[in-house]
Amino acid sequence: MRIRVQKVSLRLVLRSLRWLFGTGAVVMLGYCGFVLADGWLYQKREQRHLEQLIAAAPTRPNLLAPPRTGTLIGRIEIPRVGLSVVVAEGVDTLTLRRAAGHIPGTGLPDQPGNIAISGHRDTFFRPLRNIRQDDVITLTTVGGNYRYRVVSIWIVSPSDVSVLDPTADEVLTLVTCYPFYFVGAAPERFIVRAIRITG
Repeated sequence: MRIRVQKVSLRLVLRSLRWLFGTGAVVMLGYCGFVLADGWLYQKREQRHLEQLIAAAPTRPNLLAPPRTGTLIGRIEIPRVGLSVVVAEGVDTLTLRRAAGHIPGTGLPDQPGNIAISGHRDTFFRPLRNIRQDDVITLTTVGGNYRYRVVSIWIVSPSDVSVLDPTADEVLTLVTCYPFYFVGAAPERFIVRAIRITG
């Protein structure tokens, strides 16, 4: 008894692979579109929310208790490099996909200490690649506007968390991955340190 095995033509295999890769590309592009749209809508909604909170309670003091993950903290702006982004509490995946994240356990505005904010290098913190010493950073919260002047920029390893250490003065530390155009998980961290401008 002979067993017959059907030969699959090369043309059929190539057609199937083309369909598979084409479908995969469409799904990936759709996901990227969703992520971009979700981040954009979140930014617009939270910008409006911040403005409403400021208008409703212009003299409201800043948060005294540690905020919960996802809570709106404020907005950070660096006009010279074109950066304007909402800041929310936390550095979880969802928060950093939609906003810059206040690193839990670090300082809060209008209190002595080191306020640390993290963001993705390929989305909201991409403009940091053009930042320079003496640039002015504004952090707007319900409690007021806080201005900081950039005093240093440096690169550290991901394990160097000393950049988050508390300080006696009011400082702002921005953290993102580096190099900016690296493909994959970046091997270093780009740090911007700024001190509060008073008066």
